[in-house]
Amino acid sequence: MTDLQTLNRLVGTWQISGGAEGTVTYEWMEGGHFLIQRVHLSQNGQEVKGIEMIGHLKPFGESTSTDIRSRYYDTLGNTFDYVYEFEGDSLVIWAGHKGSSSYFKGVFSSDGNSNAGAWHYPGGGGYESTMTRVSQAGGMGIG
Repeated sequence: MTDLQTLNRLVGTWQISGGAEGTVTYEWMEGGHFLIQRVHLSQNGQEVKGIEMIGHLKPFGESTSTDIRSRYYDTLGNTFDYVYEFEGDSLVIWAGHKGSSSYFKGVFSSDGNSNAGAWHYPGGGGYESTMTRVSQAGGMGIG
């Protein structure tokens, strides 16, 4: 299994609860090189919509990145970079770079239909977050 195939666990629509509320949907872009996340959340009374492209970087004339990287864009004008990593049933999303002091870590249930964890920020900040699968639609699969 390639590291991108580990992202298949995310394909579908998820209900988000905890410090942010709403839905996210993950689906494969044609070709299977990038997973697209569409975000519609409310946090601290503020609604935000966004899109994230997740996959390996491959700049002009360079080799493919080792890490699974992403860039997120939202309706508030933010652009955030992340690194995605699976450790068994745990999903770690590092903010900026692998090993960052800002990250999400959550564990999938045995049936794969929920993930419970928390965002951690420097100085002890962060919030709990749980995602529960609503639908598995949107998957193209990858080879």
